[in-house]
Amino acid sequence: MTHGGVFEVVIRGTLGGELVDSLDGFEVLPAPEGLTRLVGRVPDQQGLLTMLADLDDLRAEVLSVQALTRAPDGVG
Repeated sequence: MTHGGVFEVVIRGTLGGELVDSLDGFEVLPAPEGLTRLVGRVPDQQGLLTMLADLDDLRAEVLSVQALTRAPDGVG
């Protein structure tokens, strides 16, 4: 079981304003080649799975999920 931590989720494309608003606590960062990075803290594995399910419901193409050893500046 994964404990809480900071994760980076990379998706193909960009996110609409409504989805960005629903990602409370996540930094939404444009990345090269038309990708978007979502970086933020999740409380536990269930929180991460819920976020990924929400992205799947919106048909966002998730390219990678990575646990970060430390949060980037500005990400709580």
